[in-house]
Amino acid sequence: MAITLNNGFKMPIIGLGVWRMEGKEIRDLITNSIKLGYRHFDCAADYKNEAEVGEALAEAFKTGLVKREDLFITTKLWNSDHGHVVEACKDSLKKLQLDYLDLYLVHFPVATRHTGVGATGSAMDEDGVLDIDTTISLETTWHAMEDLVSLGLARSIGISNYDIFLTRDCLAYSKVKPAVNQIETHPYFQRDSLVKFCQKHGICVTAHTPLGGAVANTELFGTVSVLDDPVLKGLAEKYKKTVAQIALRWGIQRNTVVIPKSSKVERLKENFEVFDFELSKEDMDLLKELDRNYRTNQPAKFWGINLYA
Repeated sequence: MAITLNNGFKMPIIGLGVWRMEGKEIRDLITNSIKLGYRHFDCAADYKNEAEVGEALAEAFKTGLVKREDLFITTKLWNSDHGHVVEACKDSLKKLQLDYLDLYLVHFPVATRHTGVGATGSAMDEDGVLDIDTTISLETTWHAMEDLVSLGLARSIGISNYDIFLTRDCLAYSKVKPAVNQIETHPYFQRDSLVKFCQKHGICVTAHTPLGGAVANTELFGTVSVLDDPVLKGLAEKYKKTVAQIALRWGIQRNTVVIPKSSKVERLKENFEVFDFELSKEDMDLLKELDRNYRTNQPAKFWGINLYA
């Protein structure tokens, strides 16, 4: 099952996110996920594992497990490379051992001090606050992203973590419209206005953290997991599915792409088994009532500044 982007390319509606995956486990993880049917992988320079992903993909191509054209590979421009878009994209392609990307995203709508292409540490000032570069506009960054399409380095380009205002601005100054906006959204953080705005204007929404980050975000940010919600647990019993499957199915029925992360084969399999049932309208309405406007991914913990305030 796939969503057709505004440029005609198709994006599988479920993918595997590789954030916080250790290099040594990635090869088996990607091999197993491909065998299970995954064809969409969500990467980023900031995840610091593009080289390991590249090795796994190269092996999958070499052994005939899958062809390059059968996969949809996304990666992202890091904050410190906004003034070096083409070089950063080429660096990611080299690490991933690919000739082109299916999708390249602006990871966050903020440019920071350049620390060297491919170096993804967050540049901090003397006060321990993110060192934001005020000389590079998001419009400048976007026009450099558009060059990637004409150069054949990326088939589609998009944005990530953009709100309605920034998305609207991007639509206004873009020659190549953003194909995707990747945002945190799950039953506790539904962001209905942003999702509907993007979809109204032909921008596909990809839901990162579609399970609310689960245990990983609870440990990293101290947030509450949506998977512990009694309403979701009740629906899991009703449909004879897991709580995670209910959350992912909810995302799919909103016509959003979901990219859950898991390093366990049984969870990979479970997360992919969401096409054999459908939530009723009543149950979708019930889940709509769970919205808490509750963000679980909190980069302010690392940056010393809350960009969402």
